[in-house]
Amino acid sequence: MLDLININPKSRKPKYLQIVDNIIDNVANGNLHVNQQLPSINNFSEEFYLSRDTVEKAYNLLKRQKVIVSVKGKGFFVNKTSLISKINVLFLINKLSNYKMKIYNSLIEHLGADVHVELQVYHCDEALFLNLLDKNMESYDYYIIMPHFKTDDLKHVSITESVRRAINRIHNEKLVILDNNKGGFKNCFLQIYQDYEEDIYQALSEGKNKILNYNKIVLVYPEKAIYPYPKRILFGFKKFCIHNHLDFEIYDEVYEKMILKKGDLFIVIEENDLVNLLKRIRERELVLGKEIGVISYNDTPLKELLGITVISTNFKKMGESTADGILNKIEGNFKNEFNFIDRHSI
Repeated sequence: MLDLININPKSRKPKYLQIVDNIIDNVANGNLHVNQQLPSINNFSEEFYLSRDTVEKAYNLLKRQKVIVSVKGKGFFVNKTSLISKINVLFLINKLSNYKMKIYNSLIEHLGADVHVELQVYHCDEALFLNLLDKNMESYDYYIIMPHFKTDDLKHVSITESVRRAINRIHNEKLVILDNNKGGFKNCFLQIYQDYEEDIYQALSEGKNKILNYNKIVLVYPEKAIYPYPKRILFGFKKFCIHNHLDFEIYDEVYEKMILKKGDLFIVIEENDLVNLLKRIRERELVLGKEIGVISYNDTPLKELLGITVISTNFKKMGESTADGILNKIEGNFKNEFNFIDRHSI
């Protein structure tokens, strides 16, 4: 097996990473097989005149990637793993949701079978994010990051200084930023993002002819959600209403006894609020789309089925564009499409 390894002493790449790349390439090419034993750390270091620490560091990295396993008293062996592929991707998302999974499913579908994507959720928590990134630093070919964090008082923040420093450790050709580009990242080769303020303004403008039929526009914007939303959504909504001289109000949730009036148009962000609102509309026996209007933020198959008008980014397209950028080495900053989808609730 040692004849398959090529360590270039003149290369600028650290020798432990050369070991990692050599072993992964040989597994991917079929030169090394599942359950095949690897040389011991001592044999490897003696053969290539390397320190034991260098070889041990490489083996530990391969174990973290699950390319190899260690068996006590026997040694190191090639593992049965989907990580044995040409491209390995770590996808760090802030929360599990229908929308995020649309992006993930679209991404893996378009990347194809030769790419493995490891999904990790950090729940908008800075400490958890930093731990995940530190543990997986230099273990993957690409790092796809959705930067959305929360403060102690549950306010949304795009980036913290600690997160910025950690992300800047990733080589720029490996870094992809999705969904939120307000972190000031200059060392990534690809950004595909939503412009939250401009997106909601433009989408509501698309539906302005119908929106103007309502007396009052009510935005239900959760001020203290477990996964907080960017304030830019709020700013874009206010800008639209002020520019069009619309009467508007903002609430942080749909209350159980909230008073609904004919001529109200509600824009809701969270699905719980949408469900509660539809229940209240049914209780009041108001005709949806005529006497009262509803627009939901972010599209789902269920909203399509129920005929709920939405304003939404194209999550499937975001996944497709990310896969295309990785496979074809497309660099740049791209705003994802955001649409007003007119159905029967307005």
